[in-house]
Amino acid sequence: MPSRPLSLSDLFPRDRICVDLASADKEALFVELVDLIGSTGSTHFDREDALACVLERESRMSTGIRPGVALPHGKTDGVDRFFGAIGVSRLGIDYDAPGGEPVRIAFMLISPRSMASDHLAILKQLAGLLDAPGFVSGMIAASDPSEAHRIIERYEAQSIKV
Repeated sequence: MPSRPLSLSDLFPRDRICVDLASADKEALFVELVDLIGSTGSTHFDREDALACVLERESRMSTGIRPGVALPHGKTDGVDRFFGAIGVSRLGIDYDAPGGEPVRIAFMLISPRSMASDHLAILKQLAGLLDAPGFVSGMIAASDPSEAHRIIERYEAQSIKV
């Protein structure tokens, strides 16, 4: 159990936000975001295990949760803490999502299998931000990772005050 509630701005640091994804399909997106997490010097992050858990979860049901937005996620024993990454596609990604609309932004969450209830709490917290007017469009329009991170911080601070 985390010692304090995990903030989304901590879960998605600037160095794990890409505002110009190269991926054209969801499998490539998963690889790109998992590699983004792995490239940030994360300890106890098993790349293959993380990718496998996301692919396994996706095989059960699409994580395309609303038009233009995906939330690929999974639980694994290959990590000892929560990892997140955000990717924005300028062209859109063929995601096989309900409605068929290309995904423009994806929020990836990799969690320890032993922390399933915290995993759900983070997904709920993220869903709250996704429902906030202007959040998704602001994130998609962000010109760089720092701007995207500031948007997360701003919306997260607003949601805490409510």
